[in-house]
Amino acid sequence: MATQAKKPRRTAERILEVTLDLFNRFGEPNVSTTLISAELNISPGNLYYHYPAKDELINSLFDRYERALNELLHAADNVRNVEDAWLFFHMLFELIWQYRFLYRDLNDLLSKNRRLETHFQFVLKNKSRAVQSVLDGMSRGNAMRIEPREAEPVATAMVVVLTYWLSYEYVREPRKALEPESAGVSMMRGAFHVLSLLMPYLEPAQKEHLLGLVGNYNTP
Repeated sequence: MATQAKKPRRTAERILEVTLDLFNRFGEPNVSTTLISAELNISPGNLYYHYPAKDELINSLFDRYERALNELLHAADNVRNVEDAWLFFHMLFELIWQYRFLYRDLNDLLSKNRRLETHFQFVLKNKSRAVQSVLDGMSRGNAMRIEPREAEPVATAMVVVLTYWLSYEYVREPRKALEPESAGVSMMRGAFHVLSLLMPYLEPAQKEHLLGLVGNYNTP
């Protein structure tokens, strides 16, 4: 009986894993439940038993992403310098990359899914709070100097770049930007451009350190 109880959970997990891979590779609008069933080598009825509608799959994947994101955002409280910030934003981009279908098709998903439309508002608010915490921590750590009235628009700009960076990458190179072999390039470039918004406020040594972290990497 114990084995039978565990089997549905394993199947449900496998369905989500395969669905995430297909959504990331082809984009959510281009992946049907029929394709998911075929990829899993299961019947459509078996798929519907676990996830009665495609939105159920999307919502389940989003829930996973949101939980992981909220846990990661706590790390913003420990950022004190460029090195910390670089690691923090790189980790954020790694998570975004893992669920990149959400960002590749964000506007389309929000227009079709009321739950995502609502919950993504919380995602933006939590990102904004975390970025503001990064700015506060770096100011306390004497890594940068920024006036309070400037901090809010800078934080907002950082959240915008963070949220739409993969869309920009996709527009630049639709055929390969979101492929697995491009992950390192996309994440490094994204992290650099988010942090580059702090350039005017960084202490000279911190600015040089940021440029050193990027090295000779081309970040157009």
